[in-house]
Amino acid sequence: MTATKEAKQQIFKEALGNYPTGVTIVTTMNEEGIPFGLTVNSFASVSLDPLLILWSIDHRSSSLEAFTKGNKFAVHILAADQVETCRAFASSKSGKFSQCEWNISEYGLPIIEGAFSVLQCDVHQTVEAGDHTILIGKVIDLNVEKRDPMLYHRRSFGAVPAEFYTNVDKNN
Repeated sequence: MTATKEAKQQIFKEALGNYPTGVTIVTTMNEEGIPFGLTVNSFASVSLDPLLILWSIDHRSSSLEAFTKGNKFAVHILAADQVETCRAFASSKSGKFSQCEWNISEYGLPIIEGAFSVLQCDVHQTVEAGDHTILIGKVIDLNVEKRDPMLYHRRSFGAVPAEFYTNVDKNN
């Protein structure tokens, strides 16, 4: 017997929910100068030459227009201690930026303080794919802080302890 569409979607969610990922917040500024941001785990590298990354946004997102009409965005790879910020930006409630420290970069993008890494990007390409739009960004500026990155697995947040890296180094 073939599974229904809904059953396949549930199995798909379960499978991908068991895939450990990093967590990001993507931000932009609309034409009126209002900051927008949302928590995203559909983030991946695409190319080293040029430096390209991608992420996707659901067509039902209230931030869709701000991201698809804009020409730049910032990807914040979250630090392990930014769980509350992550949850705030995952919410559909307003006032997300009032729940964190942030500033505007020289590229006019809202930058959240305390992230493990921030990649500021020009929109390189957009691709319509099912119920999402994939945004491919050309990295124009980036930085990395000496912090533990946030991980998400089975609906829980965490980090890889520093001891793990020490043990890996000893085994190589």
